[in-house]
Amino acid sequence: MSNCSSNDHGASGGAAPTDDWLARFRPWLSLIARMQVDSHLQGKFDTSDVVQQTLMEAWRSASKFRGSTDAERIAWLRKILAHVLAHEVRQYRGTHKRALDREMSIERSLAKSSRQMNAVLASPTTSPSQQAAQHEQQVVLADMLNELPPDYREVIILRNLEELSHSEVAQRMGRTEGAVRMLWVRALQELRQLAQRRRS
Repeated sequence: MSNCSSNDHGASGGAAPTDDWLARFRPWLSLIARMQVDSHLQGKFDTSDVVQQTLMEAWRSASKFRGSTDAERIAWLRKILAHVLAHEVRQYRGTHKRALDREMSIERSLAKSSRQMNAVLASPTTSPSQQAAQHEQQVVLADMLNELPPDYREVIILRNLEELSHSEVAQRMGRTEGAVRMLWVRALQELRQLAQRRRS
């Protein structure tokens, strides 16, 4: 990808995506793409390829973007990701016909993944203003997960985001169920401490 011209702007005044702009969302895209590939597409596709293609499509369609907030950017990128995933499904199944209902189904699934990400750091005392900002927090959550030790990151993704049972997580991680439960508790504590440090 090459940098977009600084004169490229959406109609609402939001700057069109540049390499730096899009790179900020790469960890988030990687996370929700992985959730789809692991949970619904049985690992048939390489997540990194899907993410790269999504970013390329976003850059190519930059002139169509009309948003200016992170929530709008997330919704726009999620729609592009759904299109890319649907294309991969068509290629895998050997059909070139575009199925809008499949893209809409994938987009709904991606929206569910976003809600699951919001729930990881949610608390009963979350205020309405904090709830309104949760779309933006998805990007922060993806960044924080990247800062965790690999085992901590993996157990949170499998347990909280992919919603696997403790026994399923144990099988995936090659650990006992008891060890996974302890690891999960420690991982959530570390994640929430990291979130608290970021807020302070």
